[in-house]
Amino acid sequence: MVTTIPGSEILTSGLNMISQSLQVPVIIFLVIFAFFAVVTLGSLIAEYTSRKKVSPDLLEKLIYSISRADSVEELMSIIKNAGIYENQKVILVKILRADSLPNKTRETLARKLIEFEETELGKTIEKTDIITRIGPTLGLMGTLIPMGPGLAALGAGDVNTLANAIIVAFDTTVVGIGAGAVGYFVSKIRRRWYEEDLSNSDALADALLDKLNR
Repeated sequence: MVTTIPGSEILTSGLNMISQSLQVPVIIFLVIFAFFAVVTLGSLIAEYTSRKKVSPDLLEKLIYSISRADSVEELMSIIKNAGIYENQKVILVKILRADSLPNKTRETLARKLIEFEETELGKTIEKTDIITRIGPTLGLMGTLIPMGPGLAALGAGDVNTLANAIIVAFDTTVVGIGAGAVGYFVSKIRRRWYEEDLSNSDALADALLDKLNR
């Protein structure tokens, strides 16, 4: 006859208590993630409708205009009237206003400005990246946590408790995977957009630095 060790029973009970106590927080976080996923998808659509398309032709035209400018005032006018994003204009204006700095220092400033912009854009993507990674994990936790009591209830012949546990398990799985899928989609689209924007900013900054260094 196998004797159950009391210490083992205590550990098992402790694990079960911890597991069951996580069910409500998991469901709450899943609801928050689902709400945030819907809001984020809406903001992506709004961002798409207001997004400026900086074509290669426009970028080439701006670079040539910067290269052919005869004065700082003309460069400032070109930047302010360019069909690019305001944050890109801010970076270029700050570089232009640093024309009194040594070349190396001005290049360092330009690099740091672009790095700061990259960090700010990265923070936006991080939010949906968190949903992408944690949403399905919470969904899996929400699936497994109620199944323990549900299977125990089945052993006692309580089919209704098992049915309720399965419903909760399926609901949390769907919400977790759905939120993760939306987060992945939004992150993928925004990452492509922002990489293109940073590449354009880098090209314009290089053209402006080359002009100022002459």
